[in-house]
Amino acid sequence: MTDLIKGKFDDRLWAHPAAGSPWWRKLGQRVAQYIFVLGRELARGQLSMRAMSMVYTTLLSLVPLLALSFSMLKALGVQETMEPVLLGLLAPLGDQAGEIAATLIGFADNIKVGVLGAAGILLLFYTAISMLQKVEASFNFVWKIKRPRRLVQRFGDYLSVLIVGPVLVFSSLGVTASLANNAVVTELASYEAIGFVLQLAGRLVPYLMIVAAFTFLYSFVPNTRVKFRAALGGALLAGFMWQSASILFAEFVSGATNYNAVYSSFAILLFLLLWLYVGWLILLIGCQLSYFLHYPNVVRRHTEESYVGNRSREYAALLIMGLVASRFARGEAPLKTEELAQVTGEPPEVISSVADRLIKAGLLTETDDTPNALLPTRDLDAIGLPDVLAVVREDDLDSINAMDRSAPFPAVHAALGGLEAGMQSGLAGQNLRGLINGDPQAE
Repeated sequence: MTDLIKGKFDDRLWAHPAAGSPWWRKLGQRVAQYIFVLGRELARGQLSMRAMSMVYTTLLSLVPLLALSFSMLKALGVQETMEPVLLGLLAPLGDQAGEIAATLIGFADNIKVGVLGAAGILLLFYTAISMLQKVEASFNFVWKIKRPRRLVQRFGDYLSVLIVGPVLVFSSLGVTASLANNAVVTELASYEAIGFVLQLAGRLVPYLMIVAAFTFLYSFVPNTRVKFRAALGGALLAGFMWQSASILFAEFVSGATNYNAVYSSFAILLFLLLWLYVGWLILLIGCQLSYFLHYPNVVRRHTEESYVGNRSREYAALLIMGLVASRFARGEAPLKTEELAQVTGEPPEVISSVADRLIKAGLLTETDDTPNALLPTRDLDAIGLPDVLAVVREDDLDSINAMDRSAPFPAVHAALGGLEAGMQSGLAGQNLRGLINGDPQAE
């Protein structure tokens, strides 16, 4: 009975909308599909495990991160804006939020960057950067990206986040607070209609700032180019969940008298760990939605991972080389790995994996000015199609050749050798230029 109900639900959820269906019904069905696949990802447990690992990293890196931010803000004379931000982030912890915020700021203030020495400053930066590296690894996992940023790019990007990011965030909060206390704004607020609008804006500002921060993270952190609407969609969901979770968690903390009685002063530490876990899980859920919005073709009914066989990898290799070579021959801007996934409609993890193999084999290279933009490394006439296919077949052929040829049914090796020889003879003399000349797009 349960399987029958589940089957009918799946059929209804994934059925193609009937012709002439109203837009709101199509939109509702699509939203339901996104909710379903998000729930499916949560049930697999990988997001939860990543969130738990981020809790540990946060505990190690929080004070060094605050120390660097505090130093930057102190140089600008706006260090007072740090405490309100921490109070806002820790507000779900109830009355203890002020004590924790004051303690963290005290720790950060006690770290005198000027007297640490070169080794101490490097260690401080390394501890703070390790957190950003962990966040990037978690986001790349969601986006099925195998390669992190290059070392030089990582260093520059992380430093910009550590130095410029806190200054922009806390300065914007200072400007917002100044505007709220401005005499002109106070005078306008005395009018009922304008006062209502300003009061509503004051309630929306924290939510909008959270959405803006999440949009930046979803756009910047993954080692790929993320569409703005995809990042914004994930940020809207994460921002709504963050605000809702803050209210619910505050209610939980205020009513958890049993925990206070059992754990005494350790109860607040337990609540802090729980809130960090909830916060990171919400952040990863929003990142997962951004991935689905960026690649809507991966939102599908089946739960199992797509099987990628030899034929699929061979097809992807020729497709990637053909598209990259076609762009190169026409003198157009090179395609990026994520753009290849969008153009081909193939699963992004397959395109990324095959593209990595082609780069390692020396058939493709990434441009220095645009990360992940691909160009052929040799003249198109010098890249034979058998060379391209050999890249994705190499591991399999090596494992086959390593097998004991005296094993039972040695004719199997002969059959596979004949298959390989047939492919080589069938593609003899064919190269990449001939492939794109047969493509209408390359004309």
